[in-house]
Amino acid sequence: MGEQTNKGGISRRDFLKMSAVAGVGLAIGGAGMSAIERAIGTDGTAQAVGNPAGEQVPMYGVHQAGIVTPQQTYMYLASFRITAPNRDILIRLLKDWTRFADLSTSGGSMLTGDNPNLPPSDTGESLDLPASRLTATFGFGPSLFGIGGTDRFGIGGKLPKHLKDIPRMPKDNLDPSQSGGDIVVQVCADDQQVAFHAIRNFIRLSTGSASLNWMNEGFISGQPGKTARNLFGFKDGTANGLHQTPAGFDEVVWAAEDEPSWMKGGSYLAFRKIRMLLEVWDRSSLADQQDTFGRYKESGAAYGKKGEFDAVDASQMPDTAHVRLAKESKQQIHRRAFSFTDGVDPRTGNVNAGLLFLSYQRDPDIQFVPMLKMMQSNDKLNEYTLHVASGMYACPGGVREGEYIGQKLFES
Repeated sequence: MGEQTNKGGISRRDFLKMSAVAGVGLAIGGAGMSAIERAIGTDGTAQAVGNPAGEQVPMYGVHQAGIVTPQQTYMYLASFRITAPNRDILIRLLKDWTRFADLSTSGGSMLTGDNPNLPPSDTGESLDLPASRLTATFGFGPSLFGIGGTDRFGIGGKLPKHLKDIPRMPKDNLDPSQSGGDIVVQVCADDQQVAFHAIRNFIRLSTGSASLNWMNEGFISGQPGKTARNLFGFKDGTANGLHQTPAGFDEVVWAAEDEPSWMKGGSYLAFRKIRMLLEVWDRSSLADQQDTFGRYKESGAAYGKKGEFDAVDASQMPDTAHVRLAKESKQQIHRRAFSFTDGVDPRTGNVNAGLLFLSYQRDPDIQFVPMLKMMQSNDKLNEYTLHVASGMYACPGGVREGEYIGQKLFES
């Protein structure tokens, strides 16, 4: 793609060449131009070390990467509270994040610099590692638009149609300190160290403009071509196969045409942190476990079927089966869930573990919230789970080279 520029943005080459202490961490007056020259090639592209092209997921496009991208093994989800006093400083943060996302998803790293009296320009733990299909996905929470407070950044008039907090459910046990946030960043990669390096540097670059609310670390593993399993041992995400075509994504995932223009190509991210009561589950019979889902544990097939992807017949399942209720909602969502482990609960001595439920959808008011209400009321899975955190975010469309994340929201 040729070099592109646009109002308020900067070119890809400029992303990589511009020095910025708060950007990619290079300062001409400190590290010197020689460090920049070693960190970028003569054509202005980042120098990746040992990074085969197949390890890179393109950052630029109509949609943000990390939404319908084939799921990676590791994930960090971080929520930020914006402390920037004005719109200009927030935009500067988004530009800094875009520079770093551009560089890191391309497999590049900045060198440590020539001046030992200054902090290194990169935290360094991903040096010599490939990009490992790294993606960074950004979403904006209701509070960024002034919901529940004031319109700090003058964007309240561009609130997406369906962006609001997920209604509190009867069985919720939510921790406000682990929920919500102005901006959420989802980082995924097939190498945990690469993923952590990225989220660590997003946090580092936010100094003075944002503070970290909370962060979750997730993982999921499955053989190529097979659906990964959650910590209950059941396959998680089988129903995604019903819509994994361009037309299906248009119908299920991508925002509607009547949304604000900056949401074109975007989606809504629903987040629920669900603790799994593993000790209770592990003492349950295989029959009870399978009745809870309405699927056979080993094959993943729905009751009355032989293959995982055979059409579901809800009448073959118990009335309270998780899959039956999801089917009866007559809605589809794009699941992108990860498992988590948070050590031991000091109150009970039990393992604190579960599911970081992430789903992307076109209209959460139709696709997600009614399904959640039905599940919370009737799902047998409630006997084995607790919902402890929640959030809803509007993920803008993708960016072109030379743009920054969210530019259309702030400048159109």
